[in-house]
Amino acid sequence: MGEQTRGTVEMSVAMAVSGTIGWFVVTSGRPVLDVVFWRCVFGVVTLLATCMYMGLLRRHLTRRVLALSALGGVAIVLNWVLLFGAYSRASIAIATTVYNTQPFMLVCLGAFFLGERVTLAKLAWLGVAFGGLALIVQVGATTASLGAGYTVGILMALGAAALWAIAALVTKQLAGTPPHLIALIHVSVGAVMLAPFVSWARPPVQAATWSILVIIGVVHTGVVYILMYDAIHRLPTYIQGSLSFIYPVVAIAVDVVAFGRRLEVMQVVGAVAILVAVVGMNGFGALRSKRLQAHSTSIT
Repeated sequence: MGEQTRGTVEMSVAMAVSGTIGWFVVTSGRPVLDVVFWRCVFGVVTLLATCMYMGLLRRHLTRRVLALSALGGVAIVLNWVLLFGAYSRASIAIATTVYNTQPFMLVCLGAFFLGERVTLAKLAWLGVAFGGLALIVQVGATTASLGAGYTVGILMALGAAALWAIAALVTKQLAGTPPHLIALIHVSVGAVMLAPFVSWARPPVQAATWSILVIIGVVHTGVVYILMYDAIHRLPTYIQGSLSFIYPVVAIAVDVVAFGRRLEVMQVVGAVAILVAVVGMNGFGALRSKRLQAHSTSIT
């Protein structure tokens, strides 16, 4: 199996598995803070074993890496709290779709804090995504059956996307640091940060609930991160961006199949607009740059 083929398989599996996390979160029946805490705990176990096996703790763990990763960890963990809370309010499908506006959040933060240039193409895709978001929000305003919690869920998903972008911005300062180590610090910070807020007086008692929490921590966190980070090293950016489309598509399918939630027509239109905009900015744009680079190389 070639490097690119292996990377494509790993990224596809990682994105598909990520798309099912909403089902596990909702089915667990546990408070959101409890779910995120146990995700961090079991994630620590998996990622610590990985980092020890790879010898990352001795070679790369410095005070700077620890401090910046801890800061990013706070943002990542709060991002999980908001996203998981949005599932029961706006539905898994809509929350996940809105959450996928995260690349646009990162573009805005990069322009504001790092002075990165925002191209006309990125602004165009941002406009498409904003239009899709407007359609999704408008449905909540005109459909009484969705309730006031729908808008709250949308805002929580947007907040989660913004926190992801903040974490990504911080992680940019750690170029050269193994991502497995950064992820380990993230979940370690989350376990410590959320421990005081866990329902210790009412712990899970059913084996099925514990199984779900273990799967969220070991599979959706540890295994998914390992597959995703390995794939990132093997794939060009345009393929990574295109494959990220799998995550929200699976989440929407899970919502329909597992919970029977059917989207309104305008929600579908809005969701498609957001997903096309995300793939357009991360996928097609990078592919075009690659082709231009290849053309330039062939001329010289």
